[in-house]
Amino acid sequence: MNWTSLYLKTSDMNVFILGTGEVATRRANKFLDHGANVRLAGNFLSDELADKGAVLCSTDEVDELVNWSDLVVIASGDEELSDYVSNLAKDKLVNRADLPYDGDVIVPTSFNIGDIEISIFTNGKSPLMARQLRKKIQSIITAEDILEIELQDYARSLLKDSVENQKERRDYLYSIFEDEKINDFIKNNQIDEAKLYIDNLIRGL
Repeated sequence: MNWTSLYLKTSDMNVFILGTGEVATRRANKFLDHGANVRLAGNFLSDELADKGAVLCSTDEVDELVNWSDLVVIASGDEELSDYVSNLAKDKLVNRADLPYDGDVIVPTSFNIGDIEISIFTNGKSPLMARQLRKKIQSIITAEDILEIELQDYARSLLKDSVENQKERRDYLYSIFEDEKINDFIKNNQIDEAKLYIDNLIRGL
């Protein structure tokens, strides 16, 4: 397997998408939701994409659009044009929805639960199983898990100001994670009470 999972910062990135169909629209939404500047070349632009700031361009402008872009997404049924754009974009990051392994970037199935984003990549073996695995993961992550993440983030911020040693901070975070009183607060959705309790614990260090 030659692929490494990474998260790419796309805020203010210029993304050119060849195509305006279902896959192209889905990719455009993803990049727009994460702050990218998106231009699509094709025949139609949905109101949703237009409202988010996407721009519709002609396929006659692909040379200029590739030059403008940081990332090129190819999601068109026109094989000849797709190959042309792919060759033109050889010095850019390229995601090919039609031939994923001919590009540099793969956009995996992903979803959010609260502040958690989870991506699933089956190495191209089974998109169907990627969807099934998504359902399984969604079914086991609870609201309590989300609250625990919020409290761990809160505790980490406080500990960084009071405990210099990283290993000691980690040990304190494990103690907070296993604290029965905090777990009771979480079960009862008492997030403010849990934060106050954590404040008092850390002040006592």
